[in-house]
Amino acid sequence: MTSDVHMINTYASHSMQQESVTPEDVGRKNHTPVTYFIIKGISEVPELQTLVFLLVLFIYLITVSGNMTLLLLVCVDSHLHTPMYFFLGNLSFLDVFCLTITLHKILLTFISGDKTVSFFNCMSQMYLFSSLTCNELLLLTAMSYDRYMAVCNPLHYHMVMSPRICTLLAAACWLMGFMEVIPHMWAISRFSCYKSNEINHYFCDILPIMKLSCSDTAILKLVIFLEGLLLVSFTPFLLTLISYVFIIATILRIRTSIGRRKAFYTCSSHLTVVIILYMSLCSQYLRPSSTDTLDSNKVFSLFNTAAVPVLNPFIYSLKNKDVKASVRRQLTWIR
Repeated sequence: MTSDVHMINTYASHSMQQESVTPEDVGRKNHTPVTYFIIKGISEVPELQTLVFLLVLFIYLITVSGNMTLLLLVCVDSHLHTPMYFFLGNLSFLDVFCLTITLHKILLTFISGDKTVSFFNCMSQMYLFSSLTCNELLLLTAMSYDRYMAVCNPLHYHMVMSPRICTLLAAACWLMGFMEVIPHMWAISRFSCYKSNEINHYFCDILPIMKLSCSDTAILKLVIFLEGLLLVSFTPFLLTLISYVFIIATILRIRTSIGRRKAFYTCSSHLTVVIILYMSLCSQYLRPSSTDTLDSNKVFSLFNTAAVPVLNPFIYSLKNKDVKASVRRQLTWIR
């Protein structure tokens, strides 16, 4: 009897040694590769789904109609074939493109009920959104240089800001924006496993994806922060700031109040858009870590991706005599 009990205990002990697992093993079992993600959306409350859908649909339709109208005016009206409106047309196209990428899943989810997105589509959406954000900052920087030439060097303006130079500047902005985020996207796409495939956001963004990864993201976060702060954000901001320092200095040297008002009027719309965009970016990415939650990020991200594109065409049309005159000419021609 004693020998039997000893044999049983020995077998049980041996089995426990074979089946024992470490916390790391448990973690590895829970961390698996994913082939698709589930987008939670802005709100998971069933009663709010219709309201969210209508709000997003309204924002999308207003943005598309406003920006496409502005883009159409720039294309068809010869009076708007100037460097300023050439860049503004690029900005309008970018806003429509960016908003379509970020908000389309909310609209499709409400209609179809499908919250899933494939791994490839998620990475593509993340890449396009990051690239277009860089493009917008670069285009606004190019527009600030255009305003600098218009106010500070009006005699050389048409020679420096020729159609060829404007095309090259716009092409450089688009190319740099799409090239800059490739290293980040390559690193993120190489993540081997994820803690979950549920993204607490309304589209695939870098921060929510990195929070889901079970890979070590400390170095990547530092690289993205430094490169994003210095290259993507700070450099365009510094160049824009330098342009406006010279613009303001030139305006202050104008002797008549009418001349100062006219000079400031030429860049007031652009300056308003720049201030709104950088304020929204700062509120989203430079907040204290104590308030940095994914739910709060969704609110700031929605303002950044939706509200700013909505405001752009209204700012440039309501504060711009050329655009309002173009609208009147087109309405007269239609009649």
